[in-house]
Amino acid sequence: MNKAISGFSKLSKEEKIKWIANQYFSTPTEAVALLKNYWNSDEKIQKLHDEFIENTITNFYIPLGVAPNFLINGKYSTIPMAIEESSVVAAAAKAAKFWSTRGGFKTTVINTEKIGQVHFIYKGDVTKLNLFFAQNKNKFFSETESITTNMQKRGGGILDIILKDKTDLLPNYFQLHATFETKDSMGANFINSCLEQFSKTLKEEAHHYDLFTETEKDIEVVMSILSNYVPNCIVRAEVSCPIADLEEKHILNPQEFAEKFVQAVQIAEVEPYRAVTHNKGIMNGVDAVVLATGNDFRAVEAGIHAYASRNGKYSSLSHAKIENGIFTFWLEIPLAVGTVGGLTSLHPLVKLSLEMLEKPSAKELMQFIAVAGLAQNFAALRSLTTTGIQEGHMKMHLNNIINQLEATEEERILIQKYFKRNTISHSAVVTFIENLRK
Repeated sequence: MNKAISGFSKLSKEEKIKWIANQYFSTPTEAVALLKNYWNSDEKIQKLHDEFIENTITNFYIPLGVAPNFLINGKYSTIPMAIEESSVVAAAAKAAKFWSTRGGFKTTVINTEKIGQVHFIYKGDVTKLNLFFAQNKNKFFSETESITTNMQKRGGGILDIILKDKTDLLPNYFQLHATFETKDSMGANFINSCLEQFSKTLKEEAHHYDLFTETEKDIEVVMSILSNYVPNCIVRAEVSCPIADLEEKHILNPQEFAEKFVQAVQIAEVEPYRAVTHNKGIMNGVDAVVLATGNDFRAVEAGIHAYASRNGKYSSLSHAKIENGIFTFWLEIPLAVGTVGGLTSLHPLVKLSLEMLEKPSAKELMQFIAVAGLAQNFAALRSLTTTGIQEGHMKMHLNNIINQLEATEEERILIQKYFKRNTISHSAVVTFIENLRK
């Protein structure tokens, strides 16, 4: 059967679903029913979701949970987390409770600079290009005033523009490298609009620049786009306490625990295979808050992982030390996020999440996100260096296995009781339930 189709985007949602069901499913009516089952009963909300992207056929649900008891800079907060992975929210909440009695989390926004670039090809005398840029730099600012006026009123705008010679990397390759302050918005549209105006100004002014030859006047703009790598938009989150205060149920020897914990972090600092999984744990917390607050987790992921490689080798985002009897654990990550614009004013649950965080500024949201990442990393490393990661994870995963096997409520109770004292695995649960049903 030919599964190609022309004009799919012009079909109604009902027509799209009908075509997909008939083309790809042996029981089309069941497929249609399933897709419609995930529509929102409120037509207004469903229409809103339909218009977020193209070719919408239904909603894909991810659980929205909360991790309470986060003591951050002396104030308690409950952090919303949208994620499907078992044990992430529970681990974050557990870490939050642990540190709430040990001084809590301390956070600092180090910088909020964002970056955009105009990539262009110039075939000519570099000295003349440098002179041209110096003489015309002010025009890049003045000719974007219609775009930057409102942002400047909020204390943001274009911070600087510099000319970068990249001909050592590619023949005739140059950049206009611009830095921006976008206050409470993530700023992608603002930055890209400024960059596109820069490219127009660059081409027009070059065309009329007397010192350029005809070849030099013919500047080719390849593209104008913001960068999701923001190494000067950094937030720091930290926890610390006397080593003796680390003692709890699973930490009977605090000194030994602290030393082993620091060693685990040091391994992630020097071993990329470990660093990737180590940082993935951090991103469990980071992405969950980024998603819950309507921000772009793909951009955040790309920027943070690039930052983890900034010294030429992929390494841990978090660090730990013992100094004068004090255990300290911290991370610094780049975060370009916003609390206005985009989904933040459209998605009902995004608005609810931001309300839960007491309507934070972009700087405050950066701090919540960093804390969630650090808490998640602490919880994972505490498990790895004490009881092992699988004990807690498999307890949470047990519910997923039970649901897959469509256990009755009576079977669920017996399964949970049995696996409180026995090792959990998918095959062990299957065997147990098969024996029950015999």
